[in-house]
Amino acid sequence: MVKVRSPASATVINAISIGRGSAYGIKLYVTADVNIINRNSDYDIECICMSLDDPDMDVSLIDECVKLVYERLCECKDFNLKNITLKVETKSDIPPGSGLSSSSAASNSVVYATLLTLLDEAGLTVDDVGISDEDIINIGIEASLNVGVSITGAYDDASASFYGGWKITDNMKREIIADYPHKYSKVLIYIPDKSSYTAQCDVENMKILAPLVEIAFSHALDKNIEKALTLNGLLYSTALNLDTQVALDALKAGAKAAGLSGTGSAYSILVDNQKDIVEIKSALSKYPGRLIETELDNEGSVVIGEDNFE
Repeated sequence: MVKVRSPASATVINAISIGRGSAYGIKLYVTADVNIINRNSDYDIECICMSLDDPDMDVSLIDECVKLVYERLCECKDFNLKNITLKVETKSDIPPGSGLSSSSAASNSVVYATLLTLLDEAGLTVDDVGISDEDIINIGIEASLNVGVSITGAYDDASASFYGGWKITDNMKREIIADYPHKYSKVLIYIPDKSSYTAQCDVENMKILAPLVEIAFSHALDKNIEKALTLNGLLYSTALNLDTQVALDALKAGAKAAGLSGTGSAYSILVDNQKDIVEIKSALSKYPGRLIETELDNEGSVVIGEDNFE
């Protein structure tokens, strides 16, 4: 049994309009617990998947992650496992449809845990089969694209979730352009009652914004996360007909940056000190939904042990 935890990420630059993006890991997590429960399946690989948060949740992404990991391992001459049934259970702190990369975190945790579980069963290591960290990320991206939960593959979200920290990326090339330190230890996440799923968004509306998003992206490259995050959030909120007042109220109350994460519905808010947190919470208390106080995650995806979920 292997358990892997992967963090959510919040948006600095949404990649949909220009193909380049930026995100940073935060301490909200998806955890995947993978266990072999049968070695005499009628199939080469079989997956019994379940979300412990919502037993009725669509598990097609989890199933696709397992399938692609197994296919990749079968390309390796020393891997010859067959007739395996895996039980995959996931648990999440990340509200679905919030724009906090729950799909990327789920993909990373499931792919990584599945890979380690199958390698252990086969008596092999990651080095034996030549699968790198980037391969793990890309398997999750392919799974997300295959089941339609992502438009671009979200390499920015996936890399911030897998490695932690603040990443600036070329999503089309799947490359990290820059990896910067993030000076804000405290992050507030405002989550309205209404969810918003990326695959359902108006892509054409967002692509119209490309010249202005380029300006926001240039701020990110200059390490100015405050201008990049805030401008990006205001632009995408406008394109998606979402409320810009939440971010403006947070800024007036002392936030250093505030803006829409992903395509919503969450807003991420960067904060300097505890006094500002109190003021921002008071300013946003009039809006229905939740306000979560969290921190930057610099660890990324980690193996956390072999115990069952509590």
